[in-house]
Amino acid sequence: MLRPLIALLAFSPAALAQGFDPAHKAWDALLKKHVVVISQGKASQVDYAGLAKNRAALKAYLASLSAVSEKEFDAWAQPQRMAFLINAYNAFTAEKILTRYPRLQSIWDFGKLFGNPFKDEFFTLFDRKFSLDGIEHDRLRKPGAYDDPRVHFALNCASVGCPMLREEAYVGDRLDAQLEQQAERFLSDATRNRFANDRLEVSKIFDWFKDDWSRGVRGIQSREQYFARYSRLLAGDPAHRSLIAQGRAPLAFLEYDWTLNDLRK
Repeated sequence: MLRPLIALLAFSPAALAQGFDPAHKAWDALLKKHVVVISQGKASQVDYAGLAKNRAALKAYLASLSAVSEKEFDAWAQPQRMAFLINAYNAFTAEKILTRYPRLQSIWDFGKLFGNPFKDEFFTLFDRKFSLDGIEHDRLRKPGAYDDPRVHFALNCASVGCPMLREEAYVGDRLDAQLEQQAERFLSDATRNRFANDRLEVSKIFDWFKDDWSRGVRGIQSREQYFARYSRLLAGDPAHRSLIAQGRAPLAFLEYDWTLNDLRK
């Protein structure tokens, strides 16, 4: 009877919180094993079938996230808090997919009105029920909290149109470099952002979150100024790059591909 009791105590909320790993090594190991980088590093696919076989490890990591108290979280440095929230979003999204995998083609198969996967409070953080929208909109996008639009390149909604799920965990001491690489990867992916048809065709992310691009980036006050910074990635022709750099390229928003970002074997 003693051994099961010891095992139970080892996974109690208090024990998990006390031993929380800021390097997110458990999540990092799962990502390294089950995320496949494609398109010359610009996108990724997830081996959900393989991840399903490691579901116990995923659930243990999620339990460690849920065990962190608000007081403990608030004591961390800002980059560590932001990395925690991004990893939580991505890991709980993966768990959501696994609850129905392989019997789904898109995250929206859970429903838009009833069962909405982003509004459903299907997990616990900071001792209360939480949703994916709660992490993204109420925490990460809350004005004055982090004010970094690059978070949109880090959050993965289990969809082809979404910026790639990174093949490693986000960590506080490397967060800025990780986010910058994610930005460059996404903006250089011509399937989702490109100059074509005499205009700059970009992801719907830049339409949905228009105001976010005017906050948090030094010297940037609009989407157009943000694109100007990355004109070299968005167009190959020097004349087109110049239009983008001058903020004169007409904008168009591409349809979002909600197909599940499943590994195609």
